[in-house]
Amino acid sequence: MDPADGLLEHPYDVYRRLRDSAPVHRITGPDGTPAWLVTRYDDVRAALADPRLSLDKRHATAGTYKGFQLPAALEANLLNMDPPDHTRIRRLVGRAFTPRRIQQLRAPIRRTADGLLDALGPSGTTDLVASYAAPLPITVICDLLGIPEEHRLDFRIWTDTLIAPDPAAGPEAARDAVVAMFGYFTRLLADKRRSPADDLLSDMIAVREEGDRLSEDELMSMTFLILFAGYENSVQLIGNAVLALLQHPDQLAALRRDPSRLPTAVEEFARYESPALFALRRFPVEDVTLSGVTIPAGETVWVSLAAANRDPSRFADPDRLDLGRDASGHLTLGHGIHYCLGAPLARAETEVAVTALLERFPALSLADEDLRWRHSLRARGLLALPVTYGQKG
Repeated sequence: MDPADGLLEHPYDVYRRLRDSAPVHRITGPDGTPAWLVTRYDDVRAALADPRLSLDKRHATAGTYKGFQLPAALEANLLNMDPPDHTRIRRLVGRAFTPRRIQQLRAPIRRTADGLLDALGPSGTTDLVASYAAPLPITVICDLLGIPEEHRLDFRIWTDTLIAPDPAAGPEAARDAVVAMFGYFTRLLADKRRSPADDLLSDMIAVREEGDRLSEDELMSMTFLILFAGYENSVQLIGNAVLALLQHPDQLAALRRDPSRLPTAVEEFARYESPALFALRRFPVEDVTLSGVTIPAGETVWVSLAAANRDPSRFADPDRLDLGRDASGHLTLGHGIHYCLGAPLARAETEVAVTALLERFPALSLADEDLRWRHSLRARGLLALPVTYGQKG
C-alpha cells in the first residue's frame, strides 16, 4: 500500500501517520509518477529554503508530472524559477507590488465585501463560497490588475477550471481556459501599453531598474500568476477560516467578543487549514539528505505545508483551532526566497472579509454538515459552504 493512500480524502489522518512513521516517504502521485513526500515541520522548513531543491523543471530527470502543461509564455513565472532569474523578476515586480498599495486596497476590499453582503439580504441561506469567498478576491485582484468589470466572470470560470478541473470535462477544458486567458492577456497588455492607468499591470509594464525591465513573456506569465495565485489562495483561506469558526463556536464567540484579535487569528486560520496542501514540487540539483533520507538528484519532491503546520513538535495540540495561539512560523505562505509575494494581500482580504461577515451577521451557522472538498492535490478548499445567516443573534 502506498503510504499516502487516502491523502485527498482524509489529509490530516494521513499526515499524522506519515509523520509518526518516518520523516520522508517514497510515494506514487495521483498520475502514477513517483515522488518523495516531506511532512515534518523542520524538514519542510529546511526544504523550502534549500537552494539545492530547484523549482526549475529542467532539473527533473524522473517522476515529472504527466498531465496538462501550460504554454511556455505562462510557465516562465516565479513558481518555476531559481536565482538569478527569480531574483531579477521578483525585484522588478516587488517595486510595483508594494505594502503601501496593499494598505490602500483595504478600503476597496471592505466596500466589495459590504456590497456582496448587501446582495444577500438580512437573512437566509447561501453558499458562502459562491456568494462571498470567491467573488471577493476575484474582484480585488482584477481591480489591482486593472481588468474591466465585464470580463471578471470569465476569469473566475477560467481559474476555477484550472484549480479543480471537472474530470468529466476532460483535458480539453483546461486547455480551452488557458487559450482564452492567453488571448485575453495579449490584448490587455497591448491596451495598457497604449493607455496606461493607475493599476498594477500598467506599473509592471513601466517598471525598470538600471535599464532592466520585464519582457513580454515575463509580463504575460506574471499577470497569469498574480491572477491565479491571488484568487486561489484567498478564496480558500477565506472559506476555510469561516468554516473553522463555525465548527468551533467557542472560538467564534471569543472573536466576536474581541475583534481586535483578528489579525493574529488569520495566522491561526492559515496554520489550521492551509489553502494549499503542498508547496510546488521541487527537483534536487544534487543528492539531498533530509533527516537521514537521501533523495537522488532529479527526482520529484513534494513538501507538505499542511502536514508541517500540524506537526506537534512545532505547534502544541496542533489539531485544535486556538485563536489565542502564536501561530507565527506557520509555513502556509512559504519560507525563504520563494515566500509568497502576495501574502500581505491574502492576509488583508481574509481579515477584512471575516470582519465584515461577523459584523453583518450575528447569527451565522452551517446549513449542512455534509461538506465536500475540492479533489485537488494542491488546493485545500471547499466546493461549497452552505450557511444560514441573520442579523439577530
